[in-house]
Amino acid sequence: MKIIVFVKQVPDTDDVKLDPKTGNLCREGVKSMLNPLDANAVEAALQLREAHGGTVTAVTMGPPQAEEALKKALAMGCDEAYLLSDRAFGGADTLATSYVLAKAAEKIGGFDLLIFGRHAVDGDTAQTGPATAAFLGVPQVTLVSGISVEDGWARCERELGSIRQTVRVKLPAAVTVCGSINKPRYATPINIMRALKKPRTTWNAADLGCEPDMIGIPGSPSVNKRVFAPPKRNTDTKFFEGSVEEMAKAIVDTLEAERLI
Repeated sequence: MKIIVFVKQVPDTDDVKLDPKTGNLCREGVKSMLNPLDANAVEAALQLREAHGGTVTAVTMGPPQAEEALKKALAMGCDEAYLLSDRAFGGADTLATSYVLAKAAEKIGGFDLLIFGRHAVDGDTAQTGPATAAFLGVPQVTLVSGISVEDGWARCERELGSIRQTVRVKLPAAVTVCGSINKPRYATPINIMRALKKPRTTWNAADLGCEPDMIGIPGSPSVNKRVFAPPKRNTDTKFFEGSVEEMAKAIVDTLEAERLI
């Protein structure tokens, strides 16, 4: 079984700053990490390999430093990794990103299953997995909280609010997984050392045969005209004392005075 798992490097902080001129995230000096839901995707892929044999390939798109996400995936147990890196990819929205990921999957070839995290914590669009599947023309299942494979079919449990749905999809296919699907394993010291010897390849736009008008800014139909941080407001904190009844009455009186109730 050949599985490709797609990962992303994201800022490891809640204190994200924006460039006032471009509206883009300021990543300089900000520590990065493997997108948490992508760690669940890697774990799902590794569990399927352990059950059925085969290989797990990790793929990411980004600048050279995005290789750190691949190192984490390799240390967890992936067999090989591909970094898709080219200045021409810069400024890509989810559509242009998905196009590049699809081209990489085509070039790797022979895959049975593509696995994505449900969304990235720095964007939260949940669009990249489905769009990549659309470019490749393979069926997709989203919001997967459990997966098993048998006789060329994947059986997927889906989380739909308070409802759980079971669907079967013919391979090759793509799935996006939720955080509830598993608990990602830790990279052991021995696996971290082994990861240094695993194959790592870098491909640019020419290597992938990308159409120039399908990547980066030219291939991104969605544009952020203006992105800004909301102004910070100073708020006064009021503490209430007394019995439960006295505090409840004081809170109600305060809300009424502010015309909130």
